[in-house]
Amino acid sequence: MRKYKTGFVCFLATLLVAFVAGCGQETVIVPSVVSVTPALGTTDVIINATVTATFSQAMSAASINTTTFTVAGPGGAAVAGAVTYSGTVATFTPSAFLAYGTIYTATITTGATSPGGAHLITNYIWTFTTIATQPALTPAPTVISTLPVTSPENVTVPLNQVVSATFSEPMSSATIAGTTNFTLMELGSETPVAGQVEYAASGNAVVFQPSVSLAAGATYTATITTGVESQAGVALASLYAWTFKTGAAGSFTQPGLVKTIPANLATSVPLNQAISATFTEAMNPLTLTTTTFLLYQGSSLSGTPIPATITYDPINFIATLKPTALLTASTVYTVTVTTGAKDLNGNPLLVNIGPPPNPWTFTTGTGVVTPPVVLGPTISLFGALGGGAGITNQGIHTVINNGGIATTGASTLITGFHDTTLPIVGVVWPCTYTETTLNVGQVNGVIDTAPPPPTVNCADEGTAHTMAVATEAELEAQTAYVTLQGLPSTGTLAAELGGTTIYPGVYKNASSVGITLGNLTLDARGDPNATWVFQIGSSLTVGTPTSSESVTLTNGAQAGNVYWAVGGLPGAVINYGGGGIMVGTIISQPGITVSSPGQSTSATVTTINGRVLALNASTTMVNTVINVP
Repeated sequence: MRKYKTGFVCFLATLLVAFVAGCGQETVIVPSVVSVTPALGTTDVIINATVTATFSQAMSAASINTTTFTVAGPGGAAVAGAVTYSGTVATFTPSAFLAYGTIYTATITTGATSPGGAHLITNYIWTFTTIATQPALTPAPTVISTLPVTSPENVTVPLNQVVSATFSEPMSSATIAGTTNFTLMELGSETPVAGQVEYAASGNAVVFQPSVSLAAGATYTATITTGVESQAGVALASLYAWTFKTGAAGSFTQPGLVKTIPANLATSVPLNQAISATFTEAMNPLTLTTTTFLLYQGSSLSGTPIPATITYDPINFIATLKPTALLTASTVYTVTVTTGAKDLNGNPLLVNIGPPPNPWTFTTGTGVVTPPVVLGPTISLFGALGGGAGITNQGIHTVINNGGIATTGASTLITGFHDTTLPIVGVVWPCTYTETTLNVGQVNGVIDTAPPPPTVNCADEGTAHTMAVATEAELEAQTAYVTLQGLPSTGTLAAELGGTTIYPGVYKNASSVGITLGNLTLDARGDPNATWVFQIGSSLTVGTPTSSESVTLTNGAQAGNVYWAVGGLPGAVINYGGGGIMVGTIISQPGITVSSPGQSTSATVTTINGRVLALNASTTMVNTVINVP
């Protein structure tokens, strides 16, 4: 560059974007701003965004501060924040989250100088707009079944009918208790039927017990309002209502037992056996508790019942008792379901008759159910694993329930997620991983990765400790995969499983397996301990790009007892076209893909009741809800 030395020439040099320090021989180039984020005019900016400016050259760090780099809202109201400088980039980090749907103005003033003292010629000013509203974090719960069902013209129900509705996921009992959000009303009346509304957590159901008999020959409408919410705080998307008709008199047919597991007088029962009772009809889940379904050590109903938890399957009418500890080897046990267990008409259970008998006895063996639990204590806590390659989410409906996600790679390899380990501030979670308004994934658990920490507000993640946890989880997943593939097979696995029913066992196919021509049903035959292991040498494909397929569980089958070990490329591809329900823990040597980028703007959700664990490649999901069993 030509060098200017004196008075008037110095002035001209300044106008020509060259500053001559002291008008001596040393030429100093005037700095400028070459790029900013968010860019000028950007809309839908996340409210926890940082604001940056990149200069054409290194700047004097002392001159980059909250005086020379400012952000202001409507009316020029200053946004509080901190300013940092590194390399050629200045960063403004707001002290609090920005407001929704607001235009902000960022300014770099002429007070910003180069190390040689050259100032910006003029203030650099740009604007951007934040996202209008908070994006949805999780899909709304739905009603999946009702009792009674909507009545055809020729079907009636008893006058002592108990009314219930089962939801797609666990609900907030506080939004169900009382009669504010659930009403039962006779057609033509404006007065709700008096009664008690309760939530049965064991079956995810609302149960309404009328305190008076219903009118004979009448039509009733049951209504659930949008005031009912899931445990995640998401309301029913729309009001749900159904109708039914009463008959001339109540029903006095008492329920009974159809089947018990273990069967009466069974021997060599595993020490981790869950006990189940299948009923002849739908039962009131509120009456199936540890006071009505009991297990005793010994050959009689005496002593203290064995501590246990009770769950109820309202679709198959199966109650399951799971002892909180292993049973004692070579010991007689007695089980009973008392008359306190009632059907939805309030009729008590028939006891002391058979078959099957109630009470009933069985004798334990010396071992646990084979195959044993194959997931280690660390990996069992995760819903998704990305090996060292990371995990990517697209869309705004992805949720990991009851578990976390992990990769042995850096935190930057987790894209489109936040977790709830730190309390929400305003409406934004502090621990976010490359999350934008278009890829919002909520992890109701932990996120474990290698360093660095994902954000300045989340210093306890992306550390040596979280790396150690992720490493242990990956090792346990690899061990589980080897264990699963090494179990002796009990049957051959067909190349196409759609439209079939499979009973418990270990099934092997050295090549590829598909569920593309219909749903697959896993039938436990009433045994809650029933286990399925699918050994797949190559790839697993569920659904097609144009249609989704599902794996359904029946007769006591549990998602936590289903395992898919996938060995070859392209790994596991689950419902690429979006939708459907996949069940079980998928452990794949190659990557796992759930849905596709084409579904990222869709409201269609693909559900995994299990886990997706990729050992040597990434896990990719789009609008996916994972429910860790």
